[in-house]
Amino acid sequence: MNADNQDFKYKELTEEFIRIFYQVYNKLGYGFLEKVYENAI
Repeated sequence: MNADNQDFKYKELTEEFIRIFYQVYNKLGYGFLEKVYENAI
């Protein structure tokens, strides 16, 4: 299954959130609890 060919209801919003998450993740690094990343976002 190729996710690139599917039409998601909130595709643009999902892509934006993933982009922001990775910016935060790259800044903070790994090993934190989910809540730390949630608060940083």
